[in-house]
Amino acid sequence: MFKILKYISILLFTVCLLFACNSSAPTKLKRPPLKVIYASFVGEHPGIIAQKKGFFKAQGVDVELIHKQYPQLEQANFNAGKYDGITSSLGNFIILSATNPDIQGVIVIDESIGADVVVAKSQIKTVADLKGKKLGANLGGFSEVFVTEMLKTANLTSDDVNLVQLEALEIPQRLKNNTIQAGHTWEPYLSEAMKLGGNILFTSKQTPGLILDLIIFRGETIRDRPEDIRAFVRGWLQGSDYWKANVEEGNAIVSKALNIPRNTISLEGINLTNLAENQKYFQSSNPNSIYKTAKIYADFFIRSGNITRIPELKSLFNSSFLNSPP
Repeated sequence: MFKILKYISILLFTVCLLFACNSSAPTKLKRPPLKVIYASFVGEHPGIIAQKKGFFKAQGVDVELIHKQYPQLEQANFNAGKYDGITSSLGNFIILSATNPDIQGVIVIDESIGADVVVAKSQIKTVADLKGKKLGANLGGFSEVFVTEMLKTANLTSDDVNLVQLEALEIPQRLKNNTIQAGHTWEPYLSEAMKLGGNILFTSKQTPGLILDLIIFRGETIRDRPEDIRAFVRGWLQGSDYWKANVEEGNAIVSKALNIPRNTISLEGINLTNLAENQKYFQSSNPNSIYKTAKIYADFFIRSGNITRIPELKSLFNSSFLNSPP
């Protein structure tokens, strides 16, 4: 009987020790996925490749990509913390920073070198023909700067045309209805406009370095999850490189993910930027520095009244996540 009690005591003591050890060991909590919004411009789609090919997971981060046709409508949710990151043109980023300074651009994902297009009705042959006509653009952002630069080539200003607030996806139908005579858009909406008899009037090939897209993260995410963002950047760049090396496969992946015709997906007119190009963009001494282009936008928005003060540009960009992959 004594031996039985002794064994029971030893067993209970051992169980208590095991319980104490387990209860004192820290529990490793699984981090939630990084939630990143992206839109319909082809330069914003390498993340789809990275997700489908497993590049984000291989780099050690879970990512939830959310596709929005109207990303501007989601900016309030981004500001409120519903999402960690968002793709944005450089111009729109400057506008967004005016109301939310606690955000930073961490990577330039593409430069438009012909993919952004002003398409017009067939009778509009030159930029000069736009005088007195209705021109659709997403006003108060990079789109307005782009069409303003176009008008300059014909010695016109925005006062010489009637600017109409429109999203890129609305341009084909508005051209068809003749409620505008020209508008700024891109694929897959460009193909639709061309089928309706549209005429390409001007492209971003004529404004080198002006239209850049970035990924922006909220300051809270940057401070709390720097390694996840670093892994995200590595995975995104892998996706870009893979797409450029496997164009047809990449196009098929994007087509299936977004349920859009494969023939409307093209990397023509797009430079999916790599690591070396990003490192140059973030050097303030570089002639094509992102800081210099950002100032063009900031000055324009000050003059037009879209923002009331020039943001501290150096605080808006964070190049620390551009470390070379291990």
